[in-house]
Amino acid sequence: MVTINALMCKGCGYCIKFCPKHILEMGKERSEKGHFYPVQKDAAACNGCAICALMCPEAAIEVAAKNA
Repeated sequence: MVTINALMCKGCGYCIKFCPKHILEMGKERSEKGHFYPVQKDAAACNGCAICALMCPEAAIEVAAKNA
């Protein structure tokens, strides 16, 4: 499961671009800082690779294992 901290995210889209499973998409709501931020569209397809978290320059993403 991917958790995105909307307050830290600046909407760069790196997590979306580099997700090998393509489970993230840019959301339609803005954060309190005015940025659009990604949302998870298919949680079941996430394999927990954490590439999205590694690519995030703001460290706004946490990835939890499926069994957690």
